[in-house]
Amino acid sequence: MAPSLILMKAGDRVKTDRRDAAMLAKLHRSGELTAVWIPDAAHEAMRDLVRARATGMRVLGKARQHLQGFLLRHGRIYAGKKGWTLAYRRWLTTVRFDHPASQIVLQDYIHAVTDAEARVDCLTKRIEDLAPQWSMTPFVEAVQAMRGVAFIVAVTVVAEVGDFSRFDNPRQLMAFLGLADGQGPHQAHRGSILQ
Repeated sequence: MAPSLILMKAGDRVKTDRRDAAMLAKLHRSGELTAVWIPDAAHEAMRDLVRARATGMRVLGKARQHLQGFLLRHGRIYAGKKGWTLAYRRWLTTVRFDHPASQIVLQDYIHAVTDAEARVDCLTKRIEDLAPQWSMTPFVEAVQAMRGVAFIVAVTVVAEVGDFSRFDNPRQLMAFLGLADGQGPHQAHRGSILQ
């Protein structure tokens, strides 16, 4: 049951297991408890894998930011329009510093980026390999039917939301995602995958 949605009387501060059990039994009998969805072990494992990839993406972004900050600090500015293209990577191989320590730092930053990219690619491949055996694959395919939603975004949404059928209407789903302004008394508990 969702603890945050259990009705409590104002001023009721006495807490004992016996009283709590009796109160929960009464609320259950009257149908006033809100059930929560509990993911199975396979769903939790897939969610962990998706979150590991998200962490890898953050690490990659930081690694790129460190490299670009280092280059900018030393006045090495790419003349092209867009970074991280094949042309940009070719340009990186031409960057040279007079001092050996600066060249070592440059290479270290480049290696950090390539290592982070390899990690993200590996985790993405693992998600692609495991998704067909996942019980939530039909939901992933359904979410991909929305315009602009690719595989990884769909897997991430499904991994975080879980069983969509637990929401009676779109408003409840939006409240769960933290995208609704307010929440009525009959809506699902709130948590945000966007935090």
